[in-house]
Amino acid sequence: MKKLIFAFLLIAVLVIGCKSTNDSNRQRNINVTTFSNVEGIEWKLLEVHIDGTFSREILFDRRTLSREGIADIYTAKFDGELVSGVGSPNRYTAPYTIGEEQSINIAVMRSTLMASLFEPEKLPEHQFFGYMQNVYEWQFADGNLIFLSKTEDGRDVRLVFG
Repeated sequence: MKKLIFAFLLIAVLVIGCKSTNDSNRQRNINVTTFSNVEGIEWKLLEVHIDGTFSREILFDRRTLSREGIADIYTAKFDGELVSGVGSPNRYTAPYTIGEEQSINIAVMRSTLMASLFEPEKLPEHQFFGYMQNVYEWQFADGNLIFLSKTEDGRDVRLVFG
């Protein structure tokens, strides 16, 4: 009887462990061949790289914000024809269209107008919104969604979401 109970508990632990591992890694293991594969997932901005900055500096690093307890800013979720998410601190939404050869166009964003108590020094919310509105191409690499964009003065920007 004890062996039967032990076997049952062991199987239950293995099933639950496998399920939670699969759920937590769902974003990392998706096979992205079309943009529709990234829809319905909340993507969090991990890094922003801007060409022409000192040593191709990382402007934004989520690991630093996570250590400071501020992890739920700069997100994007694509559903149908709208992208929505959280800036710092405002919520936003905008229509987007997908073109050929991984092109993407995000229209003018609408956002709430809350005053910010915290905004990352190197990436103010208005710059994030500007980069998102200037996105022209999407890529998927190493489990990350990458957007190519431009600054107002024409420098290349790479937004990395995970």
